[in-house]
Amino acid sequence: MVDLLDRWRAAARGAGVTDTAELTRVGAELLARWREPHRHHHTPDHLAAVLDVVDAYAPSAGRPDLVRLAAWCHDAVYDPRAMGDANERDSAALAGTLLTGAGLPADAVAEVRRLVLLTAGHAVDPGDADGALLCDADLAVLAAPPEAYDRYAAAIRREYAHVPDPAFRAGRARVLAGLLALPALFRLPPLARRWESRARANLTRELTALPLP
Repeated sequence: MVDLLDRWRAAARGAGVTDTAELTRVGAELLARWREPHRHHHTPDHLAAVLDVVDAYAPSAGRPDLVRLAAWCHDAVYDPRAMGDANERDSAALAGTLLTGAGLPADAVAEVRRLVLLTAGHAVDPGDADGALLCDADLAVLAAPPEAYDRYAAAIRREYAHVPDPAFRAGRARVLAGLLALPALFRLPPLARRWESRARANLTRELTALPLP
């Protein structure tokens, strides 16, 4: 995971953090959270995949290093037993605490918090280039080839192993239907062209295959 920590340091410095020792400590804390044993999809692999998309399409963003910091923070708190958007709100709060402590300017901290909160529903206002990039990167797994998508869906089920099958099916169906109801899953034109139809096909396939109660 050294490569991930190097990417964290580069993004933090690019965003304006100057305390090298503190930014390294914060990066290590965040990475430890991503490596918690109850995670099966929301792992360092997911973080790296999100960062890869952000890096590939960074020119579309106004402040790409803040998008990278938001990627690091967006699932920093991940409790499958939490209700609603509690994980996103707690992740945003943690981002504020850690990044303020590391010396990131207040306006940048506020923007990272805003971006993290967007990942609760992935609804992005027109013209919000940074929000579009983060949310597109977070949802990229939905457009994976069918076999990879199925592994993602299975990993989500393992994260919710404590939930009985009927309740999980009902909750998962709501999540899938909510995603399908979005006007667009991907906002950046090149990603929309490449991924929109494939992602919708994966979501529809999973939703259709969920056993009825």
